[in-house]
Amino acid sequence: MQLAAMATADILGQNLQVLTQILASQQQMMDHQQDLLRHSLASYKMLKMTRDDDPEAYIEAFECHTLMTGLDKGYWVSQLRELVVGKAQATYRAVQRDNAQDYKRVKVAILYRLEINLEHYRWLLRAKKGPEGEKWPRVLLQLLRDLLDKWTDASETVVGVILPQEE
Repeated sequence: MQLAAMATADILGQNLQVLTQILASQQQMMDHQQDLLRHSLASYKMLKMTRDDDPEAYIEAFECHTLMTGLDKGYWVSQLRELVVGKAQATYRAVQRDNAQDYKRVKVAILYRLEINLEHYRWLLRAKKGPEGEKWPRVLLQLLRDLLDKWTDASETVVGVILPQEE
């Protein structure tokens, strides 16, 4: 009788241990899902890109939005992936898995695929002319400054990605 009671107690102890492990595992899964949900809520506040949107302006707005919402940079790529369409989305799918979680590389790849690069900014800068009798020369000057800044920023980005900086 004592032997049977000890065997039953051992079995109950083992079952209790297994149930405790299962419960701990489920709690971890629940915590992980809540963490993902918390971080994905930011994407619902931002409208999905449309085919009519300027991809560069959309990505800039996305970056401002993620900074304002405090979204961890580790989640930027997954959020961007859900919001872009067309060539930008196809480019993301074509990025190698090793680089698919690196936001900067994904952004550079998308802009490169959409031909938004040094040559693009140089062309825009040279093609920009004010209309005859421009009444807002300061607006034109600001547009030219913005294009020049983008052109020079893009050259630094390309050099930084192609030739990693040594420290």
